Amino acid sequence: MNFISTRGNQSYGIDEVLAKGIADDGGLFIPEELPYINYEALPAMMSLTDTAEALLDPYFKESILHSNLSQIIKESLYFSIPSVKILPEENVWFLELFHGPTAAFKDVGAGFLASCMSRLNSTETKPLVVLVATSGDTGGAVAAAFYGLPNVKVIVLFPKDKVSKRQEKQLTCWGDNILSLTVNGTFDDCQALVKDIFVDPKLSSRYRFSSANSINLGRLLPQSIYYAHSSLNHYRQSGNKVNFIIPTGNLGNGMACLLARGMGFPVGEIVLSVNENRLIADYLNGAEWLPKSSIQTLANAMDVGNPSNMERLSGLFGQADDLKDLISAVSVSDENISSEITRIFEKTNTIICPHTATASYAYSQFTDEVKMSQDWFIAATAHPAKFETIVEPLIGQKVAIPDDLLALLDKPSKTFTINPDIKEFEQIIIDKSI
Repeated sequence: MNFISTRGNQSYGIDEVLAKGIADDGGLFIPEELPYINYEALPAMMSLTDTAEALLDPYFKESILHSNLSQIIKESLYFSIPSVKILPEENVWFLELFHGPTAAFKDVGAGFLASCMSRLNSTETKPLVVLVATSGDTGGAVAAAFYGLPNVKVIVLFPKDKVSKRQEKQLTCWGDNILSLTVNGTFDDCQALVKDIFVDPKLSSRYRFSSANSINLGRLLPQSIYYAHSSLNHYRQSGNKVNFIIPTGNLGNGMACLLARGMGFPVGEIVLSVNENRLIADYLNGAEWLPKSSIQTLANAMDVGNPSNMERLSGLFGQADDLKDLISAVSVSDENISSEITRIFEKTNTIICPHTATASYAYSQFTDEVKMSQDWFIAATAHPAKFETIVEPLIGQKVAIPDDLLALLDKPSKTFTINPDIKEFEQIIIDKSI
């Protein structure tokens, strides 16, 4: 299978796509065409890893990693991804994506990418430097996945005072081959800086850079697995295609669901829930695509004013008139996030995070007819313990902390502060001997 840039027609193989992260022209990689998988021809009983192999195999047939694909999948998908029905009278399930090591959905893609990159770089003499801009969860997942791996270094950039304290701990507690940088600015400033670094000729001649954001196809492709697997299981059990509501910031998770459906899996409607950074929702409703400065909200991991994956989405599926036939989007306010966390807890005794609450609120606004005539999965993207300062006052009790997260909270933090300036970035990596 060949891949091209969203900005040109040069052809790349999957190994080069993973290593580069971003195309030479600054565009994002997309497959020349999506492979089709006839799910009806797949075995009747499939585990999560079985589905992962069926989905990923077409992309990796010509990769030097192909013979190791099964092992890579096992290394990155060792935790459960259950669908839980908490409202017995309604056809809605929470797809719990937070049972990985950093309690967020991004553990799936980060673990897979780390396993791939550590193998791809095993014979390189110059370490690969992986850049990751994060609005909260991505950096922690990437740091955990890459920590201690040989011949790979990770630089995490996150906006100062715009992530939760527990998220910040997950971003800064590593050391060794992980460098954490606090940036005076927003997530969009962090993301713009990373893009500038990739195309800077001086830095590019000195370092081998790659990305671990969802702009890297190796982060995004494995996220399609849980949509493919859960939709396939649900269809075989009920005979119904399941619709998904997905909390969305940089658009990677929503893009992953679109890929699963585009490959032929029985996915129904796709609804994106965004917070008050409503660019995607406005665009699908007819407004121009005009990136703005991000707004700080309770669902901070979704605080993105210029979602990078829109370029990939448009490259694969078209512009607004085409996209609005494929997806829809709903913007949810902080007030509604808070009320939804409270409502779900009081009604079901289930605790959800602010990001999951955006999707749950979107579902709550459907008519009774839609709720009862269709099946819905809400992507529960993070464990509520990561946002205890928001969640606990709303529900009036403490949130139990997962063991893996608890272990990280006891580690010392180490971070350095820079402005979103490429010269400051260059100086800090020289000082730290990257």
